[in-house]
Amino acid sequence: MRAYRSSNTKSGSSRFTARVAALSLGAAITAISGSAFAQTINVWSGYPEMAPFYEHVAEGLKEKYPDLKINVEAIALREHEKRIALGLTSGSAGVTVIELAGSTASRYIENDLLPAAPEAVANFVTNSDNFGAFFVDAASKNGTVYGVPLFRGQGALFYNVDMFEAAGLNEPPQTMEAYTDYAEKLTQRDADGKATVSGWSLRLSGGGQGIAEKFWINLFQFGGSVIEEVSDGKWKANYANEAGRKALKQYLENVHVLKTVTPEMPADAEAFERGQTAMFIRESWVIADIAAKAPDLNYATAPLPVGSIALPANLYVNSVEGEDAEAAWAYVQAANDPENLVWLLDNVGWLPNRSGVDYSVVTDKVPAYGAFVDYPEDYKFFTLPAIGPIEEVLTRLAAQLTNAYSNPVLAEDDAAIDAVLAKAAEETNNILKREGLLAE
Repeated sequence: MRAYRSSNTKSGSSRFTARVAALSLGAAITAISGSAFAQTINVWSGYPEMAPFYEHVAEGLKEKYPDLKINVEAIALREHEKRIALGLTSGSAGVTVIELAGSTASRYIENDLLPAAPEAVANFVTNSDNFGAFFVDAASKNGTVYGVPLFRGQGALFYNVDMFEAAGLNEPPQTMEAYTDYAEKLTQRDADGKATVSGWSLRLSGGGQGIAEKFWINLFQFGGSVIEEVSDGKWKANYANEAGRKALKQYLENVHVLKTVTPEMPADAEAFERGQTAMFIRESWVIADIAAKAPDLNYATAPLPVGSIALPANLYVNSVEGEDAEAAWAYVQAANDPENLVWLLDNVGWLPNRSGVDYSVVTDKVPAYGAFVDYPEDYKFFTLPAIGPIEEVLTRLAAQLTNAYSNPVLAEDDAAIDAVLAKAAEETNNILKREGLLAE
């Protein structure tokens, strides 16, 4: 499988939509923008590292909106989610551009707390020259466009080239079975055999749904999924099976049998940047983070064996009426200006979703992005379903997984693993049934 080495370089309403004849970004913004007037809009993000990008977009709008005040507030994701829940349900948010995953936005759309995008904006989104069907679907609900795609989180393998070479490994692992073999060879231990550098950093603890999302990525490589759509709008759990057993057992074997990693060891991007783990699966933002924090790190990236989660973040506006709302939608589309998207990739590292943009100025400079944009033709993607209870499904599953990861008895007992998965799947199906979403 191809590897990509780092070059260590830092890398409205309908009343105004009828005026839009062309579908280009510039034409849409021109139609939306009017004469200068005092306006204030908010921009809410759940990723602090996105703040400079949103400020950059705001700076670019000053010529068209010299009196526009844009308040950018980028905070931690969990706090962002709480803020949205309070702001939208209480109506206290003011006119706000809201960054959200389609799966999270779904429940607000279902409760009429987020309006459909203006026609001109929807036309921009559905233009196949701008976005592929995967991203249009992620920004839509029941065929209606509500948001504008912006960026995505997409997983790939990051690995320490020096550690691979020291272990006699000259290419990235190409199967999930090889991941375990590599982890064992890459683990560094002290004189007592205790791991001091993990061979493969796994998400074993922490709050929220992230644990279940990371498990889903590994599960996907084995052919499973947390839930699957059986018929139109009807779902069921899809992990109490052989794929689920293989995925969970791989975690347990690495923690309790091979001891290539422990819940107490440094983990994730910080550990990788400090040389405390040899490899881990993460999104493209890590590339910019490494450039800033560990510019001399000799690392490379590679696609995953089968495919990756792709979590598109969209921009929504909580209003389509009034001049502030028009300015907010203009801001949303300006964020998709090609120059801004190249800036996003180059300076933040999240992957823009818009098609037809030349990103080579960045990818030529930073080859590590290759694993995220140059993958096999049969590479597959999945995303979190846009159903109301998806976060509850994942959060409940994460709790079950956290308990399982800490139980050494499970590691060599397939029947016990199956029982854990069956119990968790029953809880998942009960949530779906409560919401009228369970496939019978």
